[in-house]
Amino acid sequence: MSNGRTLLRSARLGGRSTPADVLVAGERVARVRDRIDPEPGWAVVDVDGRTVLPGLWDHHVHFDQWTLARQRLDLSGATSAAEAAGLVAERLRAKPPEPGLPLVGYGFRDAMWPDSPHRDLLDAVAPTDVPVVLVSGDLHCCWVNSAAARVYGHEGHPTGILRETEWQAVGEDVARLPEHLLDGWAAEAATAAAARGVVGVVELEAPWHLDTWVRRVRDGNRTLRVACGVWTARLEEAIARGLRTGDVIPGTGGLVEMGPFKVITDGSLNTRTAYCHDPYPGLEDGEHPRGMLLVPPQELVPLMRRAWEHGLWPAVHAIGDHANTLALDAFEQVGARGSIEHAQLLSGSDLARFGRLGVVASVQPEHAMDDRDVADHHWAGRTERAFPFGAMLAAGAALALGSDAPVAPLDPWVSLAAAVDRSRDDREPWHGEQAIPVEEALAASTRTRRARLVEGDPADLVVVDADPFTATSAVLRQMPVAGTMLDGRWTWRSGI
Repeated sequence: MSNGRTLLRSARLGGRSTPADVLVAGERVARVRDRIDPEPGWAVVDVDGRTVLPGLWDHHVHFDQWTLARQRLDLSGATSAAEAAGLVAERLRAKPPEPGLPLVGYGFRDAMWPDSPHRDLLDAVAPTDVPVVLVSGDLHCCWVNSAAARVYGHEGHPTGILRETEWQAVGEDVARLPEHLLDGWAAEAATAAAARGVVGVVELEAPWHLDTWVRRVRDGNRTLRVACGVWTARLEEAIARGLRTGDVIPGTGGLVEMGPFKVITDGSLNTRTAYCHDPYPGLEDGEHPRGMLLVPPQELVPLMRRAWEHGLWPAVHAIGDHANTLALDAFEQVGARGSIEHAQLLSGSDLARFGRLGVVASVQPEHAMDDRDVADHHWAGRTERAFPFGAMLAAGAALALGSDAPVAPLDPWVSLAAAVDRSRDDREPWHGEQAIPVEEALAASTRTRRARLVEGDPADLVVVDADPFTATSAVLRQMPVAGTMLDGRWTWRSGI
């Protein structure tokens, strides 16, 4: 861009009845006027009445898992264990893995299947020397055949379903690929995100991918801002390096920064390990009838205090209502600010605590669409307080929208549509009383926490073909993105 100036002509901004001109100077929005006359050397882009918004953020991403999921066998459409095994058989016939490598699939959701996943089903379709690892859509368990069970130290496992801590080492291992290969795929995934208007992500890949992103940016992947969260396993390293949440990492052009401290306190709904006050139907006599509390308060409070005292904001995974109560208790006891990640089922008495304690509700609206039938079954009688976005807003909570990619697509328009309409097909909205206004959803999808571009904003913006303030849910979900700008430079352009 000549002279570091780009004039966006005829841009529609939220709240304005007529288009305006927007001048980007360097890394900032310098002027917003009814008309700006260009000066010699400026780049002039006529956006022809398209809407210009602050650039969008996904506030909860597992980026490498998303990158890998784009390459793995897709199991998201399987409606039974037998069908999933059939997909494995087809892939093994058509494209078997290299010798010594596992076949990895992603995306199965078995909570409503008529049959149960079992290693025997995979053993029947896979050669005895080919490990098969199928990762669940919620990233909280995996399904393995006998060959994979042997490789990962679970020989003789009764079912081949490894849940929570059992599966984490497996997940980390199958994600280990040559740097050049994974970095190349990550660059493609970053460009795909920019094509959907994304300018930044909160990266919560385990245990800490900050140095990975520093390398990627220095090697030329300059498409996104990335705030890299750290997990417990490397918390002390982050403290020793003197890094605090929000610190920009030198040598990255401002694109990489230190993120929050991530800790997972319970499981998930689909795996029936989210920690709840009430038991799951059919599990009343099981080992974990109310789900699994993975980090109890006596461990959580000192961890959060240690992080907070060193400038790291906690991001606490809590899905079940009991887990959320305990997480809020911990925030109150420590006096920390931060976020609860997911907050899918809440007790009514906890709603107002988010706002009072200054704890952000970092939520993923598309999960409500994926899980509506599962919630109706496993949280029967409680779903009026499941994914209660509207009630949280009314109680004064600040929302941050994300995808939890690869659990849902890294696409903020998908999240926006789910938050605004609570439906994605011809079905009636699921608990439509919990829908939120589009302006609130847009604000929760930006770092500025505003839905409208104003002078002085960072020159991180998105240009879209339809007006999101008046668009239907179907249009929101498929929103055409004409351009995405980061730091005043285009990371995506199509048609402008």
